Amino acid sequence: MTSQRTRLRMIERLRSQGIRDEMVLAAMAEVPRHIFVDEALASRAYEDLSLPIGFGQTISSPHTVARMTELARAGQPLQKVLEIGTGCGYQAAILAKLAKQVYSMERIAALIRKARRNLRDAGVANAHLRHGDGHAGMSGVAPFDAIVMTAAATRAPEALLEQLDVGGRMIFPMASNHGQHLCVIERTGRGYLERRMDAVKFVPLLPGVG
Repeated sequence: MTSQRTRLRMIERLRSQGIRDEMVLAAMAEVPRHIFVDEALASRAYEDLSLPIGFGQTISSPHTVARMTELARAGQPLQKVLEIGTGCGYQAAILAKLAKQVYSMERIAALIRKARRNLRDAGVANAHLRHGDGHAGMSGVAPFDAIVMTAAATRAPEALLEQLDVGGRMIFPMASNHGQHLCVIERTGRGYLERRMDAVKFVPLLPGVG
């Protein structure tokens, strides 16, 4: 269930679900998702499911990861990307195949340790992890040409918007009384443009560290 053939079946399913960016699909094919989940769940790693990774957190479904990555890339090369919510490290690993440098923040220290092991096992060397409150971002290495936030919020944190480069995009799950949907915010020379996209379900963005 962890073979290359199984992984390629996942890619064909992603194509049928509307993922069009071949570079995103190639990254999804290359990264072994099963090493980012607990061994007991490895046989389900390539199904289109979110799976528990401990501490009340989940690894997003392959389609959600691919869709957020596709929206962040928008058909353009990525130089420097910020991820908020490292989790087990899978989304960071996918982004690292498509960007020169990936910076990722996680509020739960034990997950940072797990993600570092997972990324090392996956051979990812250009993802830089930091334990901290994602609301603040990483101003010291900003600006970013993409920010991917993997936790839901009612609005984009102001500090993160300020760390977007002009022409950059922030992708995050926006929460409202009607549920959650992916939101794309693009920074222009005159301000910010916002688009609402697919319905999704994420854990909430929480303040502080643990």
